[in-house]
Amino acid sequence: MLPKESRLRHHQDFNIVYQKGIRKNTSHLSLRALRHLRGPELIKEQDKLVAQKPTRIGISISKKVSKGAVIRNRIKRQIRAVLRQMLPYISRGWDIVIVVKPTAKQCNYDEFLQQLEKLLAQVEVLHGYSRGSHL
Repeated sequence: MLPKESRLRHHQDFNIVYQKGIRKNTSHLSLRALRHLRGPELIKEQDKLVAQKPTRIGISISKKVSKGAVIRNRIKRQIRAVLRQMLPYISRGWDIVIVVKPTAKQCNYDEFLQQLEKLLAQVEVLHGYSRGSHL
């Protein structure tokens, strides 16, 4: 599991990210990201403004991916495992929703790792991460 403060949990929060967020896609995943930069949420750290609030991440997977909950839950567990290792390298102050496409049913852990790394880098949320850095 992701730490509690890093989870996007409320339906209303998901909707705000869907409506106002940046959209990026790969063949198996879609990412929506929304930056939160408002007044007291910012602190000054080494001559730059940094968001105090942690990044919150949610995963959306529909029954179109698989009718079986076992398969949907396996995919969510794999994505959460990838995100858990990337979390220290993800900028603070974002709300992110990862939408799983039906083609993701055939993906393995390494493919999710590659696609999430690509999506997070495109949105400029991922900093200083390389696949060898977590070993």
